[in-house]
Amino acid sequence: MSEQQFSGISRRELLKTSGRVAAAGALLGMAVPKVHAAEDNTIRLVLIGCGGRGTGAAANALSAQNGPTKLVAMADVFPGRLAKAYQSLGSQFEKQMDVPEDRKFIGFDAYQKAMDCLRPGDVAIMTTPPAFRWVHFGYAIEKGLNVFMEKPTTVDGPTTRKMLELAERSAAKNLKVGVGLMCRHCTARQELHDRINSGEMGDIILMRAYRIAGPTGHASPEPRPDKMSELLWQIQEFHAFLWASGGAFSDFLIHNIDECCWMKDAWPVSAKGFGGRHYRDNVDQNFDTYTTEYTFADGSKLMLEGRTMPGCFDEFASYAHGSKGSAVISTSGHTPAKCRIYKGQKMDSKELSWRFPPPEPNPYQLEWDHLLAAIRSDKPYNEAKRGAEASLVTSMGRLACHTGQLVTYEQMLNHDHEFAPDVDKLSLDGPAPLQKGSDGKYPVPQPGINKTREY
Repeated sequence: MSEQQFSGISRRELLKTSGRVAAAGALLGMAVPKVHAAEDNTIRLVLIGCGGRGTGAAANALSAQNGPTKLVAMADVFPGRLAKAYQSLGSQFEKQMDVPEDRKFIGFDAYQKAMDCLRPGDVAIMTTPPAFRWVHFGYAIEKGLNVFMEKPTTVDGPTTRKMLELAERSAAKNLKVGVGLMCRHCTARQELHDRINSGEMGDIILMRAYRIAGPTGHASPEPRPDKMSELLWQIQEFHAFLWASGGAFSDFLIHNIDECCWMKDAWPVSAKGFGGRHYRDNVDQNFDTYTTEYTFADGSKLMLEGRTMPGCFDEFASYAHGSKGSAVISTSGHTPAKCRIYKGQKMDSKELSWRFPPPEPNPYQLEWDHLLAAIRSDKPYNEAKRGAEASLVTSMGRLACHTGQLVTYEQMLNHDHEFAPDVDKLSLDGPAPLQKGSDGKYPVPQPGINKTREY
């Protein structure tokens, strides 16, 4: 598809030029003249998936330093969710909201209608459950759109292969793609990564990561209400179902996994693990506890602990242990990371050798500042491949826990179980990809019994 032209200059070149002018003006401390009419210089956005994370992503996009930006369309399968997001964003960004009623789209084809409102070079924000990511990303590539997509981007081997192919296509078209693994944009973690690379901690031997908390997200919902269809209910409670999200393991643990792999500058080659369900009878497919050992090519390990149970000790953090010292990768949640390095393995304040000074810039905002800066300057910027690989490594650990087997990277990549092969054909009145068994319950993993598939 050829780029739409404006006043004899392509939109991509226009954004590139205006970005350079803006940067030059900032350096000189002077006002920047408008290159063209404000409409021409505005990056249009559409929001596909209007839940809490989508609303937050849109807010970051509308707050970005590399504006102007404007939201012009919204899409979801839940009218109420779209209305709530519109109201929230409108109260904060009234002047940047241009979403009349005829650009509020509902249904499984709403993503197409929303993206059709954009011009080549604009940005589609994809924050639906990840099962739909490859479908939406493919359409964005056809339209010549830049993309921000939430993590994880894949939930199984077949969808990872699809996303890797799409990543190549998007890069070939010079599209800018951001993936919501915002910890990679954290300035504190970046400096820690650089210090590790410089040898300050010696060789990384072991990493530990924990996301152990009470019930989280939609991981353990109550039974479906009679008034809601099976399909829409599974999408609403997407953390509960492997086809929609990869389950609690993929959606909640991917950040810890990704930030640790970043510090190692490598993906693990294999995983083994276990977990279980305890004293509850919820309808989801998740385990309540997960313990996973990832092994890297050099033999070093990442030990990952996940739990969503009430009344227990909580911790949300990642750590690294090297031959010359240890480090805190993240302290409590995603931000602030409060990265620190210690002289030995005992993480005691008396042994502190470095810490990142507060305050830390918000990585949720930084990932948008970086994406829009790349669009304005037309610099290569595409996180789609890395996002798919991080999602695959996460699925590798999940498959190991759910089957009770050791799983290699290549086995996960080439696995044949696609949870929702016809996700691109779903309709509002159609069946859900997952059906209850004859016992009236959804299938759950049975390690050691189902050795090759998760259900």
